[in-house]
Amino acid sequence: MIKLISSGFFFNVGGYEKNMEKAASSVVVGCVTVGAAALGSRWMIRAWEAFKNRPTVPRARRFYPGGFEMVMTRREAALILGVREHAVMEKIKEAHRRVMVANHPDAGGSHYLASKVNEAKDVLLRKTKSPGSAF
Repeated sequence: MIKLISSGFFFNVGGYEKNMEKAASSVVVGCVTVGAAALGSRWMIRAWEAFKNRPTVPRARRFYPGGFEMVMTRREAALILGVREHAVMEKIKEAHRRVMVANHPDAGGSHYLASKVNEAKDVLLRKTKSPGSAF
């Protein structure tokens, strides 16, 4: 490195190349950083879009999902009311009341569903002689 004294100032002739190398490496580091941020942002946007467009899957089923059998079994009756097959009478009556409030014909529910709910209660409480719906 050569230093010249001129008018009381120091001139660094050999340091010019080092300053340019530092500036060039700073530019390279800056470009790499901006590129990495751009790629990361693109990945995050695509991941968010995929997350938003995923199919909705119900977490848990709260009600009996299928159609009705010709002759109601204890299993089907328990599924309709949402209780176990060998539940106690109080639980069966409470479940019947809860389901009937949601499906009562006077509150806009279906007569068919109300009859099936009543039939399910009768099957579980063993009050019916011949299983079968009026519909």
